[in-house]
Amino acid sequence: MEISPDTQILYQWGDWRLNATVAFTWVVMGVLVVGSWAITARLSEGETVSRWQMFLEVIVETIRAQIAEVGAETPDRFLPFVGTLFLFIAMANLLAIIPGFQPPTGSLSTTAALAICVLMAVPLFTIARDGLGHFLRGYIRPTPLMLPFNIIAEASRTVALAIRLYGNVMSGTVIAGILVSIAPFFFPVLLQLLGLLTGFVQAYIFAILAMVYIASASRTRGGTDGTPPDSKGD
Repeated sequence: MEISPDTQILYQWGDWRLNATVAFTWVVMGVLVVGSWAITARLSEGETVSRWQMFLEVIVETIRAQIAEVGAETPDRFLPFVGTLFLFIAMANLLAIIPGFQPPTGSLSTTAALAICVLMAVPLFTIARDGLGHFLRGYIRPTPLMLPFNIIAEASRTVALAIRLYGNVMSGTVIAGILVSIAPFFFPVLLQLLGLLTGFVQAYIFAILAMVYIASASRTRGGTDGTPPDSKGD
């Protein structure tokens, strides 16, 4: 039983190898790009809209509401990034119902890459709002002795995000393999239905954890009360 799609080589040319993780990642990206283009190509601002546009608006508004509940001061700033994380993970897990498709989120390299994106998002969002100098000073608060501990905290959160998502997908793959080997004709149907549910739950949890991480780090870098330094009256 292959747990990670990294071990499945689809094509090899000399020393260059194309594994299932890379191939299926591009499949997910292609589905999202084509789907986004098809839905947004005929957007309407009138009273009559298509079902796909209604579905898209529900997703966007739901994600925006969840970001606001986390405590972000301006949800629209984080909506494209967090929404992309959610849609990518959800689509990757949803396509697992197709025979032969292995979700790239079952690879630790993919989950680590997503976690690194979250790690990079923290300084980018904070620097765009407060400036580079204020962001760097956040690592030595309340004392310069906290510098190594703040760096370790940033790295540990990234590792936790990667391992959490990878562990969820991997555990589902292992359980599916065991149950299919026991009763190959009955359990696959139930597992497909359960996989659809857990796939969306995993995407939701990862996106929310990423937003909590970004929002908390942004408030810490922004000051003790969570407001940008330029919004405080001196």
